Amino acid sequence: GKTSLAQCLANSLQLDFKRIQFTNDLLPTDITGVSIYDQEEKRFHFQKGPLFANIVLADEINRSTPRTQSALLEAMNEKQVSADNNTYILNDPFMVIATQNLIESQGAYPLPESQLDRFMFYMSMGYPSQENERRLLQEQTARPSPSSVNTVLEKEEVLKLQSMVDAIKIEPVLTDYILNIITATRESADLTLGVSPRGGLIFQQALRAWALVKGRDYCTPDDVKHLAVPVLCHRVIPQSHNTSRRFADTASIIHQILEQVSVPV
Repeated sequence: GKTSLAQCLANSLQLDFKRIQFTNDLLPTDITGVSIYDQEEKRFHFQKGPLFANIVLADEINRSTPRTQSALLEAMNEKQVSADNNTYILNDPFMVIATQNLIESQGAYPLPESQLDRFMFYMSMGYPSQENERRLLQEQTARPSPSSVNTVLEKEEVLKLQSMVDAIKIEPVLTDYILNIITATRESADLTLGVSPRGGLIFQQALRAWALVKGRDYCTPDDVKHLAVPVLCHRVIPQSHNTSRRFADTASIIHQILEQVSVPV
C-alpha cells in the first residue's frame, strides 16, 4: 500500500521514483552510490545510488544501522551526496518518504533525533475505515497499477509551485503564536525535549505550503492548529519511554499545548 502510494504520487507528477528496502546489512554506499574503477579509461566513475531520484521511499528505515540511516542526513538537509572528495547534487525536486514499524522492536534501530527532525511530517496510516476496506476488498482484482495514474502536474510545474511557497505571508501575530507553542514544548513537564529551531523553521514552511494548497497567500491560526501535530509530534521526546507509543503520547501532549496556548484573533 505505502509503496503504491509513493509510486502513484511520483507518476502523477512525472517524477522519478526509487524504493530502498532498509535491512541491517544495508551499507551507506548501497543508497548513496559507489565509485567503480574503469579498466579501459584507467579512472574511477561514480555510480549513483537510488537516492538519485525525485521521490525516494525508505521502507522500514529503522531496520538499518544508525551508520546507514545517517547517510540520509546530508541528502535530506543539503540535497547533495559527498563521495570520494566529490559532491554530487541530487535531483530537484527531492523528497524522502520513510516507513517504520514501531511494534516489532527486535532487530530495529530507533531513528536519532537529528534524523527525525529532518522529516517535515509524521503520519500514522492506521486501519482504513470500514467503507474504504469494503471498497478495497471489492476492487482487489480490478486494482489499477501505479503506472496507469494520470499526470496531474509536470515536474516544471511542481518546481514553480515550490518557488511560490516563500511568497506566502505569515503575520507577526501568527509568528508569535507559533513561538508560544514551540516554547511550551520546551517548558512542558511531560517532555524531555522540545521543538528545535529547525523544527520551527520547518513548521513555518509547512504552513506556507498548506496555505498555497488552499489557494491563499496568507496563513491562519487554524492552519497552525491543523498542522501542529503532524509537524511537531516527532520532534519532541516524552517523559515515558514506551517506544511503540511514543508518537501517540507526543500527539496527545501537543493537543494539550494547543488548548493551553492563547489563539490570536
